[in-house]
Amino acid sequence: MATESKFKMSQERYDALKAELQYLETDKAKEVSEQIKEARSFGDLSENSEYDEAKTEQGKLYSKIAEIQNLIDNAEIVERMDSDVGKGGVTLGSVVKVRDLDEGYEEEYTIVGSQEANPMEYRVSDDSPFGRGLYGHVAGDKIDVEAPAGTLHFEIISVENG
Repeated sequence: MATESKFKMSQERYDALKAELQYLETDKAKEVSEQIKEARSFGDLSENSEYDEAKTEQGKLYSKIAEIQNLIDNAEIVERMDSDVGKGGVTLGSVVKVRDLDEGYEEEYTIVGSQEANPMEYRVSDDSPFGRGLYGHVAGDKIDVEAPAGTLHFEIISVENG
């Protein structure tokens, strides 16, 4: 039997997934059921585009429910601080300010679980090359991160652990 991988996430993300699942299984499922019921009333199902659309929507809904249920079933709730990382070290939940040593710019990132990552909001997964490169380091450390574009060089300016 295949081993399911765990999805690291905060309690907040887990609670949001539970709420979304509840909505999909109740309110959204009722909406789709009503769409199917209404489409059936139009007559011949073989030439009924409304029925086909409603059944497609139902399939998408069931797929989304299964996806969210899998995330919930395999969730690994993580605390903000990893006890293996020394005081002041980068861990899940850390807000890290870095300086790109090649380009000179500074940016601030929050280290999150893979289910919460959003690079556009500077939320970086601890499983990403950048997240792994930062993990465990402290302010003042210089790190090298292997990326598709080549090796990137950073200096950690500050680490805030909530």
